[in-house]
Amino acid sequence: MRGSIALIGFGEAGSTFARAAGWGSRATAFDAAPARRAEIEAHGVIPHANAAEALAGAAIVLSLVTADQALAVACECAGLIAADALFCDMNSVAPGTKRSAAQAFANAGRGYVDVAVMAPVNPAHMAVPLNISGPDAAEANERLREIGFTKTTVVGDAIGRASAIKLVRSVMVKGLEALTAEMMMAAHAEGVADDVLASLDASEKSTGWAERTDYNLDRMMVHGRRRAAEMAEAAQMLRDLGIAPMMTENTVNWQQMLGDRGINPPPAGYAAKLAAFHETSTGEN
Repeated sequence: MRGSIALIGFGEAGSTFARAAGWGSRATAFDAAPARRAEIEAHGVIPHANAAEALAGAAIVLSLVTADQALAVACECAGLIAADALFCDMNSVAPGTKRSAAQAFANAGRGYVDVAVMAPVNPAHMAVPLNISGPDAAEANERLREIGFTKTTVVGDAIGRASAIKLVRSVMVKGLEALTAEMMMAAHAEGVADDVLASLDASEKSTGWAERTDYNLDRMMVHGRRRAAEMAEAAQMLRDLGIAPMMTENTVNWQQMLGDRGINPPPAGYAAKLAAFHETSTGEN
């Protein structure tokens, strides 16, 4: 049926969308991690043992896998989706990666759309902003609206445009998080954290730096691994453009390092977060 949905990947984004939209048995899902089968069933979604089974008969496919698997998954699915289905690649990968994936679908005569998720899925849920680009963007926009997404925007008919908007923005957003971590580790080590934050507040009043620091560290501790993968794609985009991604590559390192600590959920307040990071660092030595 026109409204049937297939999810490839059932991590945070897939499970959040399924729960918030209440898709239930209207949706099927496949995740490479067998342990997620129980979670898929708990959401009323129909689990499958492989992608081919999950895709059979689906009108719209949402690819929500890890960045390093996005291209391989797309190439596999290109030969499996129905002739009138649309594959919505919602992964945070470089525009060039999306264009490579789109070519596989073009070769198979199937529809592919570049979709960029422009904000955290929690707490936005189905109101998370989605940018959509590609020759079938208008049709994808309609179908995504039909299944419950409320903030969708067509940004052009070129594959890669939606992802470019997201990743160029991420160079700044995730870079600021990484700079926050680097700054605060040094401030904490020197015992001048409060003075540094007060100095920054004196020059910028929109949001207090203590609050901003706490938020940035929280995002990195909870989502650092996923954000590192996204920023690796942003670095690749910069290299594709002939730009040396010096800051972006080290943003990858900071995001990965804090994510790898496994401090989740993080303690409240930036001071407690820094102390927890220091404890895990000391524990490794």
